[in-house]
Formats: sequence, C-alpha cells, structure tokens
Amino acid sequence: MDVYKITGENRLQGTIKVSGAKNSAVALIPASILANSPVTIGGLPEISDAWTLKALLEEIGGEVSFEDGTMTIDPTDMIALPLPNGNVKKLRASYYLMGAMLGRFKKAVIGLPGGCFLGPRPIDQHIKGFEALGAKITNEHGAIYLRADELIGAKIFLDVASVGATINIMLAAVLAKGRTVIENAAKEPEIIDVATLLTNMGANIKGAGTSVIRIEGVEELHGTEHTIIPDRIEAATFMIMAAALGEGVTIDNVIPLHLEAIIAKLREMGVKIDIGEESIFVPKTDLSTLHAVDVKTLVYPGFPTDIQQPLAVLMSQAFGSSKVTDTIYTARFKHIDELRRMNANARVEGNTAIITGPSKLQGSTVTATDLRAGAALVLAGLLAEGETEIHDIYHIERGYSSLIEKLRDLGANIRRETIMARVAETKE
Repeated sequence: MDVYKITGENRLQGTIKVSGAKNSAVALIPASILANSPVTIGGLPEISDAWTLKALLEEIGGEVSFEDGTMTIDPTDMIALPLPNGNVKKLRASYYLMGAMLGRFKKAVIGLPGGCFLGPRPIDQHIKGFEALGAKITNEHGAIYLRADELIGAKIFLDVASVGATINIMLAAVLAKGRTVIENAAKEPEIIDVATLLTNMGANIKGAGTSVIRIEGVEELHGTEHTIIPDRIEAATFMIMAAALGEGVTIDNVIPLHLEAIIAKLREMGVKIDIGEESIFVPKTDLSTLHAVDVKTLVYPGFPTDIQQPLAVLMSQAFGSSKVTDTIYTARFKHIDELRRMNANARVEGNTAIITGPSKLQGSTVTATDLRAGAALVLAGLLAEGETEIHDIYHIERGYSSLIEKLRDLGANIRRETIMARVAETKE
C-alpha cells in the first residue's frame, strides 16, 4: 500500500499555486451531461475524484478527454444507463449525477454515494427537491431510482442550506418546464461557479450566491467553455501551513473574498497576512506570539467545516486552549485521536474539540480518516520532530492536486512510498 512519509521541521518558503476548486469540479463535470454538444472545463484539479467522474461519464456513453487540467466532455451519445455500484461508491459527489441525469433523461439509477464518512449526511433535501419537480424516487437494493414523465418548476424551501441539494436541484430544474424557486439556498462560491457554467450553456438562472435562486426552464442546453474557480479550501490549507512553518510564502491563484472568514481567524490568532488581487502573502510567523482562539463552523460565508481540521494543528502550537465547535458535521473529529498519537494535547467533548498548546509534535504512524483530516496530518508531519508515516492517503488525493510536488517546491521533505501492508496478528 502507498503512504506519505514526512521528515518534519523543515521551513517553507516560496510561491505555491492553488488548483481549481474540488467542490466545484465534482459538480461541473456532471453538469456537462445536460448539454447537447461538447463542454470544455479548464483549470480542473487532477484529483482522483475528477478521474472517477470521467470514468462514470464514459460508462454512460460520454467521450471524455482529460489532460493538463482541461476536460472536454462530449455528451451527445450519452444514455441513461444505471450506475448502481462501482465508481459511484468512491465519492460523495456522485449524487450530482442524479440531478443531471434526471434533468436530461427524466430518469436515473444511481448507487448510494460514498466518499469520506463524516457522520450522517442524508440526501433528503435533494430528494425533496426532485419530488417537488415531479419525480418519483425509490430506494431499491441500495440504489436510488429516479423517474419522471416530465419535470415542472416548483417553489422549494430547503430545511437546511445544503450546498449539494442546492446544486442538485439546479441541475434538475434548468430543463424543467416553467419557473423553479429555491428558497434558503446555500451561498457558497461553488454554487455560483456551477450557475455560471449552466448560464453559459444557455440556462436562465438568477440569484446564485443569495438565499433565493430563480430558474426559468429552457428547451435545451448547448456546449461551452468554462474555467473553474480556485479552491478556497486548498488556499486556506496552504495559508495555515505557511503560518505554522513559513519563512515567507505566497499563495497564488486565489480569490481573497472567498477566504475572509479564514483570514479573520488567522489574524485573530496573531498571523500576519498581506492580501493582493489574486494572491496572499504570509510572512514568517513568530509562534511564540500565537494565541488560542475559538472557532464555530458555519455555512458560507462563515468559517468552513472543511478547514477546521488543518486549523486544529496550528492551534496545537498556540498558547492557551482553543475550541473548535463543528455545527455542520458533528462527527468530524477523528483526526484528534491521530494528533494525540503525535503528542498533541487535544480532546473531544460532544461536537467540540479542545486543543491546548503549545505542544511539541512527534513523528508517528497515523491514518488519514478523511480528506481534510489527511491534510491536517500532513501539516502535523511537517511540524513534527522525526518521521511521520500517513496511511490511507487515497483520502488526501481525492481533494489535493499534486500536493507532494507543491510542498517540495517550498522546501518540505515529503515523499510517497509503497510499503508492505501489515498483517494483523491473531491469537489462537
């Protein structure tokens, strides 16, 4: 099996470029199903989730090329083949195939989505939206069956401002008859990115990025070219790494507006940040002046749940006790046990993690339990004395493109190795 091995305590310096947004990519690629001619998406991160979606589109008859961050999808000959298992199980965002295939074909069979386990993440709001548009939804043998004679616009109020449900309903509604209104819609930048692609394909969408989105159904959508937005979570991860270990690091290809909550919290901790038009510079941080803060994750534009895990590592270097309360995914604290293996002083109480610092982290063998936990462990390994070995790195490679190469360019000592899997001993 493959692992990351990191020799810690090397300082980081230079410029690192942020890739395209993972959370946009996994929705933009399925959205291409709705077109009647080729769609080209530039700036995509070359992550395993993108390759998995490429394979899924090819399974239903799409012609897909993916090279140097540009994916071209010809959906002309796609058909509504069932996708009950296989690649669907590899990523959570496979549920976007439901909205896209329902919108184009008025039917779909999609296996229950996989991805990182972060506690219960129901898709009830997605189903609520599909049913409001006129679809019949059943769960048969572990797959979701979606069927509709036709889709008709409707007013849909989301009980939770879900990013996934907002995008999925948009995908289903753009070819529906009449007007669809999504109330209590999520506001994340990735929603605006998807709406921009759909609009360039000929959709009529107003209000993306606000709590009310209005969609007037159209007869058909055509191909287009689109460039994805930068990944704000990757940018925030690099900002935290620069604060912890940097001798002066520039994070390039960012939209600072998307990072306001992270910038504010890092400054509250004592990190200096210089903001440019499309870049952010983090000068060397004196860790002796870093102090504890409290964080509560919220929907955008609040502090993102996806960055609380890497921030926990920086908190372990701050003076005092920091608290992280996750209101989005209350079970998203499996990284705390792994950080404790590395000598972090941390514990979990309910949906809150308490991290007391500063702690001298020690290299250890740890496991990435999900994507962002993996990023946290990479940072912990970079900080730690000695060598850290991270297992289950497939989680990390679902969302961070060329991470090893980018960190090496800054001076990190990190490598990918294949090792023999350890066989558990059994007692007779």
